[in-house]
Amino acid sequence: MTIQALGERIATVNDILCSLGVLVWDSRTMMPSGGAVSRGFQIATLTRTARDLLASDDTLRLVESAEREAAKLPADALDREAVRQVREAVEAHRRVPGDVIERRAAVRARANAAWIEARARDDFSTFRPYLQETVANTREYADALGWTGHRYDALLRLYEPGETLERLRRLFAELRAGLKPILAAARARPNGAGAILHRTFPVETQRDVALGLARTLGYDLSRGRLDGTVHPFEISFTREDVRITTRYNETFLRPALFGAMHETGHALYEQNVDPAFSRTVFATDLLGLYAVGGTSFGAHESQSRLWENHVGRSLAFWRLQFPALKERFPEALGDVTAERFYEAVTTVEPGLIRTDADELTYDFHIMLRVDIEAALIGGEMEVDDVPEAWRKAMKDGLGLDVPNDRLGCLQDIHWSSGMIGSFCTYTIGNVMAAQLFEAALASDDAIAAGLEKGDYAPLAGWLRENVWRHGRSRSREQILVAATGRGLETGPYLRYLAGKYGA
Repeated sequence: MTIQALGERIATVNDILCSLGVLVWDSRTMMPSGGAVSRGFQIATLTRTARDLLASDDTLRLVESAEREAAKLPADALDREAVRQVREAVEAHRRVPGDVIERRAAVRARANAAWIEARARDDFSTFRPYLQETVANTREYADALGWTGHRYDALLRLYEPGETLERLRRLFAELRAGLKPILAAARARPNGAGAILHRTFPVETQRDVALGLARTLGYDLSRGRLDGTVHPFEISFTREDVRITTRYNETFLRPALFGAMHETGHALYEQNVDPAFSRTVFATDLLGLYAVGGTSFGAHESQSRLWENHVGRSLAFWRLQFPALKERFPEALGDVTAERFYEAVTTVEPGLIRTDADELTYDFHIMLRVDIEAALIGGEMEVDDVPEAWRKAMKDGLGLDVPNDRLGCLQDIHWSSGMIGSFCTYTIGNVMAAQLFEAALASDDAIAAGLEKGDYAPLAGWLRENVWRHGRSRSREQILVAATGRGLETGPYLRYLAGKYGA
């Protein structure tokens, strides 16, 4: 069967991308800084190899033959969907010259190393030439892919298929209008508990606690591991090897705990994709050239934000988990109750760092970045304008003065990784998480009962059935409609936030 031969070709592409992922993981966790240039070439070579194999004339012929076979199958057959997805990716990559792909890949490791140095030294000029190169390459890439509304739409399609800047702006307008009164109400009654998290917490103990929380939520350590990094991330090399990272700060506990829970949400998605999808198109982002089982980056973020916020930032969770945490940090938390700790982790206080932001201000950080990215790619802004644009947006959105670029435009890894177009997926994930969580609770009383007693299996089971197992075989909207009866909407998210912070 040609469909089977095409599947074998995609399995080979997946193997290359998983190998590429190992190099990326190492570059962000253990690689010495001196290896950045060589690693950039290695990553570029593997990326070009995967792209060339996918876009080859032989693969196109396999697709054409497989389409004839697939046409004889039922309309809802998975093989038909697999062939359709391969066709879409092959056509897209054949439109993009190979040297454009290689240049985009080659700059990533060098840009990442430069970003780490620039961030540490608070020196935007160190990162500027790499960001300029990245933006230029990305504009060229977007033009090759093709677009009609806005050049940024071509990049959104890589991370959130079907999304456009026009629709995002409507979504953001709804969120800004809905979030502002909730944020105002929360800020009118400060609780002062946030200082609890800024005590002394030995890093080695933080690591043990973070690993324990990941295990508690269901992370399978026989198929994963936890490491430290500058910027937390999850990465999978098939569902059998899914790794997470978090960030440690001896005088600030929140990043380690909630970074670990956030990345655990990503990992649970990847570890629970249908085993039959391993090394197939349904566990491979052929368009973006990633080995990933989540159907979109927004769907992926919905799982990390669901476990981090709806579960991990709940009073029920900390009533159960806090006694053990207090035992591990008796000096820092000896005078704290579970209820007071919950107040600390749900403190609403606008800050400069996105990854440390509370639930109510988080989306303002995302909307700022999307606005800047779209302007950069559209040509309305140049790289030299980014620091000042960032400062102005933070002042306008959250009333904060940005004292330096390390706490401003140098804080995120995404631009050094070439992931322009991906920031919107965090807010899409927030909205989708609330929609899924609301539907899960309404579907089975055992889920809420389980959360109250520390049994997270019922919730995980619902998510496995309705989200995780499908991998990339269903779109974000198909998953949402099947699970909740509706496409993406802001109502559940705003209701959740109003109930938690507005009263």
